[in-house]
Amino acid sequence: MIKFSHMPVMLEECMQGLNLKDNGIYFDGTVGGGGHSYEILKRTSPNGRLIATDRDDDAIAAATERLSEFEGRFQIYKSNYKDYERVFSLAGVNEVDGVLLDFGVSSYQLDNRERGFSYLGGDAPLDMRMDKSSPLTAEIILNEYSEREIAKILDEFGEERFAGKIAANVVKERTKTPLKTCGQFVEIIENSIPKKFSQNGPVARKSFQAIRIAVNEELDGLYDCVVGLIRKLKIGGRIAILTFHSLEDRIVKRAFNQLESDCICDKRLPVCVCGKKKEIEIITKKPTVATLKEMAINSRSKCAKLRVAERIDS
Repeated sequence: MIKFSHMPVMLEECMQGLNLKDNGIYFDGTVGGGGHSYEILKRTSPNGRLIATDRDDDAIAAATERLSEFEGRFQIYKSNYKDYERVFSLAGVNEVDGVLLDFGVSSYQLDNRERGFSYLGGDAPLDMRMDKSSPLTAEIILNEYSEREIAKILDEFGEERFAGKIAANVVKERTKTPLKTCGQFVEIIENSIPKKFSQNGPVARKSFQAIRIAVNEELDGLYDCVVGLIRKLKIGGRIAILTFHSLEDRIVKRAFNQLESDCICDKRLPVCVCGKKKEIEIITKKPTVATLKEMAINSRSKCAKLRVAERIDS
C-alpha cells in the first residue's frame, strides 16, 4: 500500500496570503494529506479552528492522522467543497476568516496505479475517481459515451487540438475490445497525434486531464462556488486558491474580477442603477507562481498559480 503523501504547493505563500488570525476559523476545501491544514492549525494556535473537506477516503484518513496533535480544533467531512453550505451547517458556523482551495491531484493519487489517474499507469484500470464510491469512471466514459461527447470533453477540458481524431479512434478500438487500462488509452492517443507533436512533452497528458475533470465534475459549479465562499468570509477574511491548469484559473480570475468590480452600468447613464458594490480587494494582481527552488524540488508546482482576495465592507 502506497503511503498517502502530498507535498503542499506554495505553502508559505498560501499562509501569508491567508493572513492568519490566532482565533480564526478556516475552511480547507481540499484537505489532501493535510499539509496546508497542518500549518493553518499550527499558526493559529491555540484557538484557531479548521473545517475541512475531501472526497477521497484515503486523504481523509491521512489528514486525520496528520492533524491528530490538534485534536478538538478540526473537523473533516467527506464531501465536495462545493457543498460548503451543508458542511458549514454541520460544523455550526455561518462565516469564516479564511478559505483555502488546492485543486491539485496528490502524489498519492497519481502514483497509486489502481486509481488510474496517471498516463504512466500502464495496465492500471481506467478509474480516475476522487471519490471511489462515485459511480462514474473513466472506463464508462471511454466505452459508453458517444464519439461526439468524448471529443467535446477532450476539447473543452483538455484543450486538445486532436480531440476529434482521438475520440474517433477510441470508438473504433472499443468495438474490437473494451477499453480497460490506462495503457490502452495512451496507445490510442499516441496513435492519433502526429509524431512531430510528441516532442512537446507527454502527448497523453491533456486527454487524461480532460477525462479526470469529466469523471469528477471538477469545473461544474466552480464559479458559483468561488463567489459563494467569498461571501461566507468575514470582513477582512481572505480566500487563497491554487489552480493547476488554465481552465480553473480562468474561472477563478473571472469570479474575482466580477466581485472586485463596482458599478457595471452603461457609462452613458448619469447615475448608477445597478446597485452593484465592490465586495473584494484582489491581493494578487497577477497570480503568484512557485519559486525556482520549489519547482526543482516539487515538479507539480511548476504549473501552479495562486490567487488571493480579501473580503471588504461594501
